[in-house]
Amino acid sequence: MSFSLRVKNEICRYANMSREEAVAELSAIMKVSGTLLLGGIKKFGFKIITENAPTARFLFKLLKDKFDIHTKILAKRSNSLKKNHIYEIIISEDGKVRGLLKEVGILKEEGDIFSLDYSIPRDMVRTDLLKRAYIRGAFLGGGSISNPEKTYHLEFVTHNDVYAGDLSSLINEYGLNSKIIQRKNSFIVYIKEGEQIVNLLSIMGAYSALLKLENIRIMKDMRNNVNRLVNCETANLSKTVNASVRQTESIKLIQRRIGLNRLPENLREIAELRLNYPDESLKELGEMLKPKVGKSGVNHRLRRIEKIAEELRKER
Repeated sequence: MSFSLRVKNEICRYANMSREEAVAELSAIMKVSGTLLLGGIKKFGFKIITENAPTARFLFKLLKDKFDIHTKILAKRSNSLKKNHIYEIIISEDGKVRGLLKEVGILKEEGDIFSLDYSIPRDMVRTDLLKRAYIRGAFLGGGSISNPEKTYHLEFVTHNDVYAGDLSSLINEYGLNSKIIQRKNSFIVYIKEGEQIVNLLSIMGAYSALLKLENIRIMKDMRNNVNRLVNCETANLSKTVNASVRQTESIKLIQRRIGLNRLPENLREIAELRLNYPDESLKELGEMLKPKVGKSGVNHRLRRIEKIAEELRKER
């Protein structure tokens, strides 16, 4: 099961809602994934399409329990490469569908003129509960979330720029930073930060999916920290080895040309230690000296030795 289906199946189980919450949630679903059907003079129908069976069952029950509307559900094989089933929820009761379309803010009627409203009515999302219900509906209708093991990306697909702007503004009222892009003929409201996706799952009431995502985030952070530490240690080790090889070559050059006895005593001591212990760190070499010398002191002596070796190379 994909992570998107996990979230949708969870929020479909959210049943204890008032009629106002039901109106807000249904309005979002219908505006995102619905199609208005014209059956003749002033006769309307409505169709909602979903690929998720629990969402179809949820809509059937919601319309029956909260609006006393009985619908038909048709299952079809999708034409896409995945060959999934798609479910069509058809509302065709002439006497009630028009009232429902007005109540959920889709249809405007002024005399004999009908028009579609693509905005989100502010009265429909006037309280926190109604805002949460609306966002849940928008996700059920056109939302998806990527596998968090791979990337953090949550989006809502809409077909109208006005609606996309209203939905993005509604989401951002919770301190989130959703943005909008156009993809072919659709407008996408999306969030890409893991922490913000967690917050949005909390807003929608998808707490099991939230915990799953948090566990994945923790594991990914741990792996990233381990990788950073390993890379840092590897880089430091490589740097230490390269410095040791360079210092050893310089000391051997001095030994061949003039002999280590020609060096000052403090330089001769550290040169002999480096030859005998090529794998030791500067700190460990300093602790072998009597009296002990700090890391910076050992580094200073070895740099003087390298400078002498460089001068001998120039003389040759």
